[in-house]
Amino acid sequence: MDVFSRTFLPAAAEAGLAVQTVSRHMPVFRRCVGSGDATILVTRCSRPDRPVGGEYLLLLTHRRLVVTQQTRVLHRLRLHLNTELRELSNVTWSPDARLRSVELAATAIDGVRERFLIRTTHPKQVWQLDALLNHAFRTRLRAAKERIVATIGEPPAGARPATFRPAVVR
Repeated sequence: MDVFSRTFLPAAAEAGLAVQTVSRHMPVFRRCVGSGDATILVTRCSRPDRPVGGEYLLLLTHRRLVVTQQTRVLHRLRLHLNTELRELSNVTWSPDARLRSVELAATAIDGVRERFLIRTTHPKQVWQLDALLNHAFRTRLRAAKERIVATIGEPPAGARPATFRPAVVR
């Protein structure tokens, strides 16, 4: 059993997802996520801006965010979002223990702002979810810094020209 399967199944059970739901969504997740990527979170979610759009299932791994949608009438599955975490920008989440929910928002690489509302059954789960999101987005991601590997033509600022110094032979 690979890393994804070993971590996905317990995360789905912890979220209280039915076996039928997990088995329906598993082929879609399997196509999007590598076998060596560990699952951080699997949960149902909704879109606050489109409450009638159907049910969504969110999968968060150490490298990817995948969201699938199941339509209400025909129960068809479709991939809603499949992106690497480093391609997301302006990732925010708002935990609300009173409402027992967390709203997750992120801007995808195509510039579309995605918002998801994750509901929990207990206020303590809100803070657990907050810690998981903090682990995934704050501690794992490093700011992308521009790296210059080599320049052509000009020496780097502050660099001294190389001088030839013969070695002393004894």
